[in-house]
Amino acid sequence: MPKKANNWHFARPKLAKTYLDLFEVGLTSARGLFARRRMGKTEFLKQDFIPAAEARGYVAVYVNLWDLELDPATALVSEFYKAVEPKGFDRVWAHFKRPIKKVKASGKVPGIGEGTVEAELADDNRLSGTLLMEAVRAFDKTKIKMILVIDEAQVLAYDDNAHFAHALRAALDIRKDRIKVIFAGSSEPTLRRMFGVSSEPFYNWAPLEPFELLGRDFVEAMVERVNTISKYELSVVDALHAFSQLKNTPEFFRRYVEHYVSNPLDGSAAALAATKTRVFSDEGFKQQWDALLAADKVILAMLAGGVTDLHSKAALSRLGSELGIGDAVNKNTIQNALRRLSDKNIVTKIDYGLYQFEDEALADWVRHRDA
Repeated sequence: MPKKANNWHFARPKLAKTYLDLFEVGLTSARGLFARRRMGKTEFLKQDFIPAAEARGYVAVYVNLWDLELDPATALVSEFYKAVEPKGFDRVWAHFKRPIKKVKASGKVPGIGEGTVEAELADDNRLSGTLLMEAVRAFDKTKIKMILVIDEAQVLAYDDNAHFAHALRAALDIRKDRIKVIFAGSSEPTLRRMFGVSSEPFYNWAPLEPFELLGRDFVEAMVERVNTISKYELSVVDALHAFSQLKNTPEFFRRYVEHYVSNPLDGSAAALAATKTRVFSDEGFKQQWDALLAADKVILAMLAGGVTDLHSKAALSRLGSELGIGDAVNKNTIQNALRRLSDKNIVTKIDYGLYQFEDEALADWVRHRDA
């Protein structure tokens, strides 16, 4: 049966099958995937991979640590209980009464019901491991097999979460036969540190690979769907050009398609121009920019302008000049700025001494901010 014209999800069943088959062969119990934000990773995990896992008999648990960046323990524990022991969630929080720190969990939370829950939590990391143990003990009483999808998993590598990360690894280590894990994230350097540095809790625990990005097949499928509902045909050539101009970013391309469908008489060029204005002129970028230190702004401006060697004499001279400190600047100044920008997931280290923007929209905004 042909897909409905209003179904704009681009299904990737073969890729989902590939990941599941790797788990079921038994050679690995975890995978690490990285891709910049807005590249379709989360949509794939939630709409392709998880349904495929459930069809094979897994109980799937999805948690996005970015939503609860300061308290990943809460996110993981609550999702565990949703899947494993529906009546256990409120009992756990009643047992661990602590000072108020509001953390919202949207949707249906077993034991509490529909709506938004505000759990009262504190920063006491010593309790995180205990909370996790409560969840996995409930799991041990069942016979289910689980797929645990941890999105924006790089949050586990933050220093504040080290205690919980150690506890999580310990819990997963002895349950590899029944719990398979996808660690997905948008910060490649942080994930590489998480799995590749011996002092990290998840050292050598999962192979890390780039997430397979969408390309021509995705564009052609979107064009086909446009042309089933619009009298004004969109050409594949124009759509591919738009995809390229929008930094091969699926989320931005969908906005282009939306504009084209809503204003077909204006044509592809107008839809592309409107989309670029919309996605590359976000007021939120200005707020992000204004919150940066002066040295960080200069580094970003150089990256956006095409400077590749940020440790060169020319880069040092420019930084010193723009900061007004002349020769007082040194390579440590640049390295400290890059570390701050990496920690904020603004830039990514792609090779020794080479960095790129995590978000191409922000790069374009920096490039044209004066205009």
